[in-house]
Amino acid sequence: MLTLEQLNTAPRSQFTALLDGTYEHSPWIADRGCDKRPFRSLAHLKLALVEVTREAGRDAQLKLIRTHPELAGKAMVSKALTAESTHEQGRAGLADCTPEEFALIQQLNADYNAKFGFPFILAVRGPRGLGLPRQEIIATFQRRLQNHPDFEVAEALRNIHRIAEIRLNDKFGITPELGNSVWDWAERLAQHSDPGYAEKGQLTVTYLTDAHRACAQRLALWMRDDCGFDSVEIDAVGNVVGTYHGDDPNAKRLLTGSHYDTVRNAGKYDGRLGIFVPMACVRELKRAQRRLPFGIEVVGFAEEEGQRYKAVFLGSGALTGHFDRRWLDQKDTDGITMREAMQHAGLCVDDIPSLQRDASRYLGFVEVHIEQGPVLGEIDLPLGIVTSINGSVRYVGEVMGVASHAGTTPMNRRRDAAAAVAELVGYVEQRAASVPHLVGTVGMLEVPNGSINVVPGRCKFSLDIRATTDEVRDACAGDVLARLQSICDRRGLRCAVEQTMRQAAAPSAPQWQRRWERAVEALGLPLHRMPSGAGHDAMKMHEVMPQAMLFLRGLNSGISHNPLESITNDDTELCVRAFQVLLDQLAAELR
Repeated sequence: MLTLEQLNTAPRSQFTALLDGTYEHSPWIADRGCDKRPFRSLAHLKLALVEVTREAGRDAQLKLIRTHPELAGKAMVSKALTAESTHEQGRAGLADCTPEEFALIQQLNADYNAKFGFPFILAVRGPRGLGLPRQEIIATFQRRLQNHPDFEVAEALRNIHRIAEIRLNDKFGITPELGNSVWDWAERLAQHSDPGYAEKGQLTVTYLTDAHRACAQRLALWMRDDCGFDSVEIDAVGNVVGTYHGDDPNAKRLLTGSHYDTVRNAGKYDGRLGIFVPMACVRELKRAQRRLPFGIEVVGFAEEEGQRYKAVFLGSGALTGHFDRRWLDQKDTDGITMREAMQHAGLCVDDIPSLQRDASRYLGFVEVHIEQGPVLGEIDLPLGIVTSINGSVRYVGEVMGVASHAGTTPMNRRRDAAAAVAELVGYVEQRAASVPHLVGTVGMLEVPNGSINVVPGRCKFSLDIRATTDEVRDACAGDVLARLQSICDRRGLRCAVEQTMRQAAAPSAPQWQRRWERAVEALGLPLHRMPSGAGHDAMKMHEVMPQAMLFLRGLNSGISHNPLESITNDDTELCVRAFQVLLDQLAAELR
């Protein structure tokens, strides 16, 4: 098997020969990669080769893409593929297509080439390395045909790098066992889904449904039997809490975890990744019979998404002492109160106040999370350091004008409520784009009782503004609301706006952020610092103790809250190892 020492010491020609076949018919990538020695880790080598292709420019990148064969194409039929491609396409079952599947793939190949001018590239061994089902390959083919050409060039390159990554693993005899464990746990937990979604093969797990309770039981079982936690319980709000003691069972603990509930028709990793990664770390500590000078408490938070009841951060809020008892009287769409759901699940409402944690007993809170965005994928980095969780404010509003006939009302006499909101939408986009790490969204627009031949007399809208600091957020909100009033005054309209949510920004604790940075650097990876635009349980824990987060790159342009949400076993391996390094460094500090 190949070793880094061999690569770091080999003459240039031998270096290139050792990496032959990593990138399809493109030895120039290995040749230029030789200049980036020495490599500190396999991850460093992989990233160096990615950087070579990025530095080569668009023409070289297109040439690289065009060196790849079509899927189930003429080269496969004539057995003219490279050994690597033959293995990969065979593993995905493309040599066993039915006549109908083969004909469809040929048509897709022709349509794709006609649109983009290069072959469709897909890492058919998949995120887990086992090979994708043919139907998934075909569905991905059909979906990507709709992409913009520039986006598809980037997507082709990302898949080429994934192909190269798997080939390098083969050359080095490396299997990402830790990443595979996390991947497999996610697959198995995703077998539980709420009625109405399970039948369609969709993942939906809302608070205290049968599927939610089954997930809690499965997590508790894995923590206890597979990972060796010293104690595991499901608490009074449904959080799954696993504790692995330190050298001294009374030592302070590191608190970590994330949520296991999901949005409707969700992905498999949002929240759940942050439970599985520390579980894998505890399992490895138990296998090695190691204790640290601190305990580790992993919490699978029962609720973060607010899907069944309007009670976000319910699970983490109980730990910070911010559980709102008024939530207990909320009803779901079936008229079941939260109190009734808890009683049905065997939870004791009276025990909720006792869940509040004494922050002095904890070192801090860390959370691993899928990025839920495209940034890490676009810069080809598996891990990112979160600097702050954006503060957010939300409003619902309505503009009132006069409904009138679309044909008989002159343009200069109209009191068009929808046109006013449309003008506001344009301003929100412009104002939010003017400041780094500030975002503004008008996500809902409604013309009540609208008609194709009526000038809108009313228009309802929502407004969501987020920024890394509350000051930047509030300055934007103030400008937007002032502009709304100005628009209405100029157009002779009225408006009403109600604030529905305000959440303070949660900057990462500097010391904990540095610990994540040192952990990532120890893997031979460069640092990329970034804010989180989405809310997380860490945001709630920030109210009582220092916190910091690590992001993991997502596939498919980082899409989340969507069945296309995905990660690779190799990226996840790095994520687990970064967490292990953080634990080891923290142990060294405390000893």
